[in-house]
Amino acid sequence: MDWRDLGFYARARLSRGVARFINGAASPPKPAAPLDEVLRGARTPLALTGLLEGRSNADREAAVATWLRARGVPFTRERFETFEGRGENFCVDVGRGDRALVLIAHHDAVPGSPGANDNAASVAILLSLLERWATREPLGRVRLLFPACEELGYLGTRAWVRAHGVRDVAGVLSLELPGVGDSVAVWDAAAPTPFLSRVCGALEGSGLRADESYHVVGRIPVFGSDHRAFAAAGVPAYGLTSVPAAEADALRAFVFHPVRATLRSAVRRPPPFDTYHTARDRGATLDATALSRVTRALEAVVAAVG
Repeated sequence: MDWRDLGFYARARLSRGVARFINGAASPPKPAAPLDEVLRGARTPLALTGLLEGRSNADREAAVATWLRARGVPFTRERFETFEGRGENFCVDVGRGDRALVLIAHHDAVPGSPGANDNAASVAILLSLLERWATREPLGRVRLLFPACEELGYLGTRAWVRAHGVRDVAGVLSLELPGVGDSVAVWDAAAPTPFLSRVCGALEGSGLRADESYHVVGRIPVFGSDHRAFAAAGVPAYGLTSVPAAEADALRAFVFHPVRATLRSAVRRPPPFDTYHTARDRGATLDATALSRVTRALEAVVAAVG
């Protein structure tokens, strides 16, 4: 334990307290979709969000393991416990190569939120990629990491990095809020790296255009995600999100001026933050086209890095 861990602990508890306060007066969420129905249903990203949406964090965790077992996907599972919290990480390695591209989608949500866009949609995208790779592996080595406790200062990923290191990691993308908007954002990209260049080249190769249908954004002051655990260990690592291009200016103001944004957020938060950490984060707010766009973008990145 060090002062950094204490800082994560304090910030995570504050964030969870705010979420409980905001969501405490919300109407009860509708029941989660029966797990058997999701397992038998369509395998699109939109349909697969039902695997996690509206479930407790313990049930979300169990649902990921259930899906992987049902599909016959080999995976490792590692439990962790610290003074900050506890949970279970799941990892799937596909393809071959000395170094891996790591794609991350945390499976937990904040109290009182159904957690559809944050972050059931991200898990669904990675599971849909596994469906596609069942008959044809990606060209290179890809590691899909489904950590617990991202909402506790990305505790699960910090535990993973401490246990495994980063020697075999080529680069990292963590998925957050991928289900709304018409533009992809790569964020926490404060300095150019060869990995970032390959990611941007892949996005352009998939038909996206710089500063139009995809954006590269520098370090964001407050909003973090699992990739930061890898970045702290010296690996090029970025967040990947889908946003509405029409809200670009409002989003920049929101994420780069967090104190001012917090004061204004009671009036209006730009999407996708209008449902972020709230009881309104439901599957009905997700856009299948946005989910497909992010899925195609990831496929292009996997091909480029591989």
